[in-house]
Amino acid sequence: MAQATSVVAGSKARTSPWTEGFTRDRFILKELVGRDFKNKYRRSVLGVAWSVLNPLLMMIVMAAVFSNFMRVGGDIPNFPLYLIIGNVTFTLLSDSSSTGMASIIDNASLLKKVKINRIVFPLEKVLFALVNFAFSLIAVAIVMIWFQIPLSWNVLFVPLFLVYLVGFCAGLSMALSALSVFFRDVMHLWSVVLVAWTYLTPIFYSISILPDFMQRLVHYNPMYQYITYLREILLYQQTPSLMQNLACLICSVIALAIGWLVFKSSERKFILYI
Repeated sequence: MAQATSVVAGSKARTSPWTEGFTRDRFILKELVGRDFKNKYRRSVLGVAWSVLNPLLMMIVMAAVFSNFMRVGGDIPNFPLYLIIGNVTFTLLSDSSSTGMASIIDNASLLKKVKINRIVFPLEKVLFALVNFAFSLIAVAIVMIWFQIPLSWNVLFVPLFLVYLVGFCAGLSMALSALSVFFRDVMHLWSVVLVAWTYLTPIFYSISILPDFMQRLVHYNPMYQYITYLREILLYQQTPSLMQNLACLICSVIALAIGWLVFKSSERKFILYI
């Protein structure tokens, strides 16, 4: 971060202010992601391998519990793959929103010393969660190989899926990071919201087991739309429908718009509360 600070404080513009700001923010994002990556795996024997092992181990435990003890998932073909896709997708939301929410507060000392685009902090947390998600996809690939589930050409929709989901997570993280500066209770309440959101999302169960009115409500859950989208691609080898694409796009655009407005309307007051 010493390099990032010196670049922000001392660099001179030879290009337009917009181009200079974009280059500077991109450099800072890269440095912050690298810092978080090193900190996460520091003194770890397996290092990055944990990003692959963790979703696999979680899948094994959850599949054993829900299949054998709670009798959930028996009617779902390839339940372990169904489970791990839902789990890693929701983890991206959970990790990015939780860490993004605290990003402004955690970097208060830097914000007080250096003039920097504040929005890079919640966005960096989303990008770092995306890096971890990319490693988690290796675990998904291992499960697909184990159950002999081939890839179809629909895998080409995965980048589009990531654009939708990252946009949604970015909007959520921007809004939460701004709100948590003024209302620290948000940080405590969000952990409860995530638990409730987890159980309201068909990660380890099928939506068909819910009553009709609950099924209609779940369709308004953005994470249901994103998880279903990825399952269509990897589990069922089907092309996501136009309605699925529209639902994911609309959720992403709304979250980005709200997050941007909340963040930009309040960022000038951050320095008074951090």
